[in-house]
Amino acid sequence: MQNDTIVAIATAMSPSGIGIIRISGDDALSVIDRIYRSKNNKTKISACQSHTIHYGFIYDGDEKIDEVMVLLMKAPNTYTREDTVEIDCHGGVYVMKRVLEAVIKNGARPAEPGEFTKRAFLNGRIDLSQAESVIDVINSKNDFALKSSLSQLNGAVLGSIRQIREQLLHEIAFIESALDDPEHISLDGYPQKLRAIVDNKYAEIDGLLKTSDNGRILKEGINTVIIGKPNAGKSSLLNVLVGSDRAIVTDIAGTTRDVLEEQINIGGITLNLVDTAGIRSTDDIVEKIGVKKAMEHADEADLIIYVVDSSVVLDDNDYDIINFIKDKKAVILLNKSDLASKVSADDIKKLVDKKVISISAKESLGIDELSDTIKEMFFDGQVSFNDEIYITNIRHKKLLSDAKESLKLVMNSIDDDMPEDFYSIDLMSAYESLGLIIGESVEDDLMDEIFSKFCMGK
Repeated sequence: MQNDTIVAIATAMSPSGIGIIRISGDDALSVIDRIYRSKNNKTKISACQSHTIHYGFIYDGDEKIDEVMVLLMKAPNTYTREDTVEIDCHGGVYVMKRVLEAVIKNGARPAEPGEFTKRAFLNGRIDLSQAESVIDVINSKNDFALKSSLSQLNGAVLGSIRQIREQLLHEIAFIESALDDPEHISLDGYPQKLRAIVDNKYAEIDGLLKTSDNGRILKEGINTVIIGKPNAGKSSLLNVLVGSDRAIVTDIAGTTRDVLEEQINIGGITLNLVDTAGIRSTDDIVEKIGVKKAMEHADEADLIIYVVDSSVVLDDNDYDIINFIKDKKAVILLNKSDLASKVSADDIKKLVDKKVISISAKESLGIDELSDTIKEMFFDGQVSFNDEIYITNIRHKKLLSDAKESLKLVMNSIDDDMPEDFYSIDLMSAYESLGLIIGESVEDDLMDEIFSKFCMGK
């Protein structure tokens, strides 16, 4: 039931200084009154003012469980818009479980994953896009992902979607009114007016969709594959970027036979790094498998980092790699700049139009330029959250695509001089698709699926 009282441990189940037990619902205040006693045993939490903190003890019957601070927040000015109590107890696993058991014994039930945020949505405090951004804030891997998630949590997506929907609804209402009362409402010249409006909304949705690739990268990171010939310095580069000896580095060519995966933060952007086997023609069966895996990973990558040993002249293996990356997003690193050079940036640029950076993995030189280059390649040199909204949710992307397709059908109907009720059908379809993003007319099973991804206590 939506109005029953729920409880969960809101902090990690591990030994720590503080643990938080969160209670929300109609009976939250009566539950805490049954188990809380102040130092002088005179304070009744339910009689206190909202948004106050109280020192005392939690009891299970006559047994004192823990010394606590209790935070009281009365509806509607709470996260769920319900009466909410948070118990700050000691962070031991056992003591948190004992406090939780006492709360359940006195009238609350265990919350489901994400149920507090689900109630915030159902009670109208946040829309569905904001609710989904909560888990993105928790899972943020870098500053840019956090800023994007916070922007959505503050209603950036809601504002944009709502503005488009209001315009579509206005046009739907006008068409329906005109069809019901043609004597007083004329549709003369209306298709041309509607076409201009639909063109504009189509462009707005298309603009949101164009941010989705960058949004995915902000949220999940850039899938980055390091390729090159054996002994070019790929593993040394991985170790420099990771900041530890993650990969084995020797003077023996072909040391790396399988892929190594690491996640790093470079210049505020997450890279999902994959170090691969050296690419060369070989008769070694195991090495051949490694080369095949390297090419497969590179083919699916967002970014390829091609490491060239600048102290050795290019050979057929290099030419094969260069041909492979011509149509892909790639940056070329001329490694071993601390040695006498036999390959220059000009030599590379004659073969392929890609950014070339001189580095020394051994001396950790050129890494800052690599970071700046990646930003330039993916975000035109910067990631700004002043005005732009980044679509980071694959569900939102799908629904925006559906809305865009519906508006395309409206354009086609106008161009083909179809009756006006055809316009209304597809406009309503676009309106409903956009409504699913912010949680209007959302089905229960979809809502349950979304909130099931949340952690317990949130």
